[in-house]
Parts: sequence; structure tokens; C-alpha cells
Amino acid sequence: MSIDLDSFTMTEKEGLYKAVFSRRDVRSHFIDKKIPDDILVKILNAAHHAPSVGFSQPWDFILIKNKTTKLKVKDSFTQEREKSISLLDNDSDRQDKYVRLKLEGILESDINICVTYDPERFGPFILGRTSIPETGEYSVCCAIQNLWLAARAEGIGVGWVSILSIEDLRKILAIPNRVKPIAYLCLGYVNKFEVRPDLERAGWLKRTILSKVIHFEDWNNTELNNWNNTNMMIQKLDDSSNTNK
Repeated sequence: MSIDLDSFTMTEKEGLYKAVFSRRDVRSHFIDKKIPDDILVKILNAAHHAPSVGFSQPWDFILIKNKTTKLKVKDSFTQEREKSISLLDNDSDRQDKYVRLKLEGILESDINICVTYDPERFGPFILGRTSIPETGEYSVCCAIQNLWLAARAEGIGVGWVSILSIEDLRKILAIPNRVKPIAYLCLGYVNKFEVRPDLERAGWLKRTILSKVIHFEDWNNTELNNWNNTNMMIQKLDDSSNTNK
């Protein structure tokens, strides 16, 4: 594979943005189709080429196909989901909506992947991690995003199951105490990718417009004269987003 470090072609740019904007957190629509080994390895290699603090590459990927293992993880999900439901006892409308949501595809997906963080890799001194220790975990999240986008480019859905017990995952997957599970992912081919995220379609939350999360020069400024052109373009994008809803 030749690499032009200077630029992307227009087609390459469009492909990247298509992956970004059409990526979905997939909980349903999985079909009975195996992920070929060569495609899986490409996706894992993309994840492994993520940026990391001090080039520490603190991630590991536990690949899971065994149904017995998946069932144990599903049991953890079921228990943790019940705990979540009880937290909404004082909000019956939101609780009812929560109960109806499909929040995992552990058994339906072809492969599960647990992505972990090892804070001791290449340590104890990690360049760039001394002031903000969390950058190690952030690095693992970069790997997860790489994996997600690569999978989307291959037509493979990914769902992040976060309603799980960390301690359950440690026991089920024999993860050492020093290593922290960061994500439990479900990967598989799907019959479709939704146009909008599931939680947005279900009315759980709406996507925040871009202008609501942009600040200029410091937290207190959402408008500044020397950022007028950028701000106008953001407002135009917001108007377009509202029109297309």
C-alpha cells in the first residue's frame, strides 16, 4: 500500500467522512454472516495504529466467539440493566422508555471484543502521562474509534455495551488486576445502518447543534469578532441540520 502523506484525493476524503457520519452504535440488525479473518485482522490493525500517549500502545483486544462466554457476559448485562432500571423509579415515563430500548447484541453478533487498558506497559514512566494520567485510557478510546470507523468502512456494525460490571468482565475473561476493561464491543454484519442513531430515533435525546459546544479563546466566549467567519459557517450548518430533521 503506497502512502501519500501530503493529501487525500476527493474520493478518499468522501469515504472518510462517510464512515464518520454513518457510523452507528449497533444493537440490532445483526445477520447470520461470519466476519472473514482477513477483514477482522484489517480492522484490528487499524485499531492498533491509533495514537497513544508516549507511544505507549496500552491496549489489548480479547476476541470472543464462544457462546458460553457470551452468555456469561449477557448475564452481567441483565443484572446491571435491572440496576439501571431501578434508578429511574421516580421517573416512570423515562423508565418505560428505557425498558423498551434494545441496548446490546452480545449473542446476535458474530464476534465480541473486549478492549482493555494496561497502565504498566512500557512504564512506569510514560512520556506525556505524568500530568494527566487519564491520557492512557483516552489512548485506548482512540483505538476503539479507529476500530469502529474501519468496521463501518467494511460494512460491519459495532455496538459498545457499557451496561456491564467491570469485575464480572475480569472474572469471565481472566483479566489481570492491573489491566482495566474499557469497552465490550459487539461486531457483525447487519442488514442496515440506521440513518440516525437509535437513541435519537427513540426520542431519548436529540443531537446537540454544533454551536452549543463551540467556545472561542476561552470558555466564556461563544462569539468573537475575529472568529466571525467561522461562527457564521457553524450557524449555517446548524440551520441546515434543523431543516433536514
